[in-house]
Amino acid sequence: MVAFDEMRPEGAGLRQPYSSYESWLQTQDSSRLTEKMRDAEHVFRRTGITFAVYGEQEAAERLIPFDIVPRIISGAEWRRLTQGIEQRVQALNAFLDDIYHRQEILRAGRIPRELIAGNAAFLPEMIGVRPPAGVYTHIIGVDIVRTGENEFFVLEDNARTPSGVSYMIENRETMMQLFPELFQTIKVRPVENYPQLLRQSLSQVAPRSTKGTPTVAVLTPGSYNSAYFEHAFLADQMGVELVEGQDLRVVDGHVAMRTTQGYKQIDVLYRRVDDDFLDPLTFNPDSALGVPGIMDVYRAGNITIANAPGTGIADDKAIYSYMPEIIEFYTGRKAILGNIPTWRCSEADSLKYVLEHLDELVVKEVHGSGGYGMLVGPTSSKKEHETFAAKLKSKPTNYIAQPTLALSTCPILTEQGLAPRHVDLRPFVLVSDRIRIVPGGLTRVALKEGSLVVNSSQGGGTKDTWVLDD
Repeated sequence: MVAFDEMRPEGAGLRQPYSSYESWLQTQDSSRLTEKMRDAEHVFRRTGITFAVYGEQEAAERLIPFDIVPRIISGAEWRRLTQGIEQRVQALNAFLDDIYHRQEILRAGRIPRELIAGNAAFLPEMIGVRPPAGVYTHIIGVDIVRTGENEFFVLEDNARTPSGVSYMIENRETMMQLFPELFQTIKVRPVENYPQLLRQSLSQVAPRSTKGTPTVAVLTPGSYNSAYFEHAFLADQMGVELVEGQDLRVVDGHVAMRTTQGYKQIDVLYRRVDDDFLDPLTFNPDSALGVPGIMDVYRAGNITIANAPGTGIADDKAIYSYMPEIIEFYTGRKAILGNIPTWRCSEADSLKYVLEHLDELVVKEVHGSGGYGMLVGPTSSKKEHETFAAKLKSKPTNYIAQPTLALSTCPILTEQGLAPRHVDLRPFVLVSDRIRIVPGGLTRVALKEGSLVVNSSQGGGTKDTWVLDD
């Protein structure tokens, strides 16, 4: 498979979005660029931009590798992407509202009923509950891959607690620090106003009973969580409190946080805690991360929880395989952005095919994230294939499989100069009275030559994403 190179496609020369950057690059000394790479690492280390790697005793806190060569997207390309993302987000919210209320898509036979009823991410406690302003997914990260000049596909939807937006912002700030001259000559659309847009968006979905300016807070599981840097970063940038479950309690039918002046009512809680740990009285009784009784307050309409409990069903990878039908059902139009062909291992014929072609496919857990619990067939050993085959046979409903795509490449700076590496893109979407999509997103890059795994937990890095203002 020959991958499409976004800067220099094979046999086609330099692509137009990179023309101004290439002119600048030709004037740069390689030693200066290497020095700038070191400067970027110092900035990240000084800022404390790290993530935790679960299951590893040593080096549990890691610096996210950052590459200084930007990924550049033209304004026209971005417009097409945003149309597709907006359509998808509208459909996801309509789907969530439907399955927790009338379930028309199930009655119409467009999705198997058992795929919802037997799904751990579906919360019966949310049946009949409509969130303030009718918004379920307030913050969504849509993972997009590219395979050609005009070929974009959605790899997965992140509708629970999508992470990575702090890296998008820090990547841009670092680039502006290192190369201010580039931003004076190339018109790049801004991403640094995301925290203000997030605060504004969250405030707009406050409960109707809210008096005055809504009080917003960010709920974190604590400093040992892999994305704690981001929780603290966003709370700080929005100018709101960062709280843990122990800081909150239910007071007079509302959720309140402990302050030096006593308890203060919260109207909107941006939670980065999973459903199961949100309320020990409703979900996991052993949870010390959530707030006892918060679901009663939520059902009474006295707090907005972003994202709403139960949204995980929308980013389940088995549900993903039905997204073209879901989009058409709720919008009346074909999907603008395509899905990747997906085999549902819960179906006998699909399971048989997957087992016979493990060396060609990517196999994922339906609830998996962060690159954990997956098999990349072409780069795995025979023993790994055998181990995964046993997992598939013992619990087929837990897996889906997809073809190994030739993900597009972008150049990174190596000791030998520029070299292509595979990338994906996670644009961030905010939903309130309207849908806002920050121009760009987080580009994740597989730093190992030939690797298709871009997750930072699996050795990937990030780079700044430029959407040109043309």
